[in-house]
Amino acid sequence: MDQSARYADLSLDEDTLIKEGKHILVAYTMEPNGPGYLEAAAHFAAESSTGTNVEVSTTDDFTKGVDALVYEIDEAKGIMKIAYPNELFDRNVIDGRAMIVSFLTLTIGNNQGMGDIAHAQMQDFYVPPAMLALFDGPSKTIHDLWSLLGRDHKNGGYIAGTIIKPKLGLRPEPFAEAAYQFWLGGDFIKNDEPQGNQVFCPIKEVLPLVHDAMKRAQDETGEAKLFSMNITADDHHEMCARADYALEVFGEDAPRLAFLVDGYVGGPGMVTTARRNYPDQYLHYHRAGHGAVTSPSSKRGYTAYILAKMARLMGASGIHVGTMGYGKMEGGADDKIIAYMIERDECQGPFYYQKWHGMKPTTPIISGGMNALRLPGFFENLGHGNVINTSGGGSYGHIDSPADGAISLKQAYQCYLEGADPIEFAKDHKEFARAFESFPGDADKLYPGWREKLGVHK
Repeated sequence: MDQSARYADLSLDEDTLIKEGKHILVAYTMEPNGPGYLEAAAHFAAESSTGTNVEVSTTDDFTKGVDALVYEIDEAKGIMKIAYPNELFDRNVIDGRAMIVSFLTLTIGNNQGMGDIAHAQMQDFYVPPAMLALFDGPSKTIHDLWSLLGRDHKNGGYIAGTIIKPKLGLRPEPFAEAAYQFWLGGDFIKNDEPQGNQVFCPIKEVLPLVHDAMKRAQDETGEAKLFSMNITADDHHEMCARADYALEVFGEDAPRLAFLVDGYVGGPGMVTTARRNYPDQYLHYHRAGHGAVTSPSSKRGYTAYILAKMARLMGASGIHVGTMGYGKMEGGADDKIIAYMIERDECQGPFYYQKWHGMKPTTPIISGGMNALRLPGFFENLGHGNVINTSGGGSYGHIDSPADGAISLKQAYQCYLEGADPIEFAKDHKEFARAFESFPGDADKLYPGWREKLGVHK
């Protein structure tokens, strides 16, 4: 059934739609499977909103007034854009706020699995001010972490972090010792995403030891330290039980405790639960599993850019954004648009210019195969270093110690700030220099001739 007469209006002007602010706009790539492009796009919009596959007697004039409408197509490029009336989206009973689950239910619900759609993928979306105000947004930001670390609140720079390695297999005492050894040089430690309450490393045994390690490291270095604890669980009561226990254990150090939530596998409800129940904690969105949908090779679902933009709406303080081609994760240098969209107050996305109207920023968290040798190029590409970087192997794989690994990461940031040649910089910075010997494969690729220049003969 061709529904383009009802669910498409190509006379609508995008600038006017944005000015009026009555719709969330969504841009997709789409390939039809059989029908014409506009007919398939209209069916997609119908399935996303008020449509049915047959005429029904219960549709009235008001129903038609909240139809999602295809307002632009480019068949040659495989692009369609749909305007979703604000009224379509579900609101909380208790406070009238908006829901990411409702946004996803409408915009990627059943429509991508219809027989006349070969594939479709969300590429960008625009949220008007009236809807933006209904989302939580972040409570705590990197500015709060900078203050806790005793740095400038507005421009505190690079936060050197790590991930406890190995990701599984450590008992409580070795786990806490690994944390202590890194904290002697670094700032921030996160649980790796599978780490939770394993029988060989129960939370109630390991967490007091981790807090003791934090206190000892703070005493020894005279610097504040940060820990991001994984509270991910199937049940929200279990998640809160883990969080409440951690706050009790950390006591006066509780402000330096972040909560990590596997937001992709756990879902928006878990992120929002953490955001609303613990607004005083930094909310760390880990996106384990996202590549199953957001891989650059995927033609369905939505992109990593979309995931990050939604995370800011949900209230994530920080989200992993990949390594932009500089680490082990998929992606390229132009992925910096993901970081820009979540950290700036306004930004041009792939299709839409989004203004955030003062919503607090979400920190780009850089993780996945990074070490001190890869960081200068990463910072140069991004244009700044105001990120959290969690380097597991880049710290624990350092030839001397995890603390020296952490120091080498900080020195890489210093090298970037000074605009120095990394090899020349290494001659006066021992920990950074030893990173060349720690990661010789990267050194050979990034800095040919480094052995001769640094006097390394092995």
